[in-house]
Amino acid sequence: MVAVAMFFAFTRYIGLKQFGFGLAVAILIDATVVRSILLPAGMKFLGDYNWYLPTWLEWLPHVRAAE
Repeated sequence: MVAVAMFFAFTRYIGLKQFGFGLAVAILIDATVVRSILLPAGMKFLGDYNWYLPTWLEWLPHVRAAE
């Protein structure tokens, strides 16, 4: 996705260059920092609250993983 966004950065039009570069940087930061560091850290911090099920979804069947 970063390569596709960077394609826009090498066009003639300054608006597309800015858009392509900004989008490539945003995707790169999201894919590396957010998804590999912040998301697992947030899930560890929340613990059991990370898997909170709203009451209006209580009709779903209860499935447990094999231990």
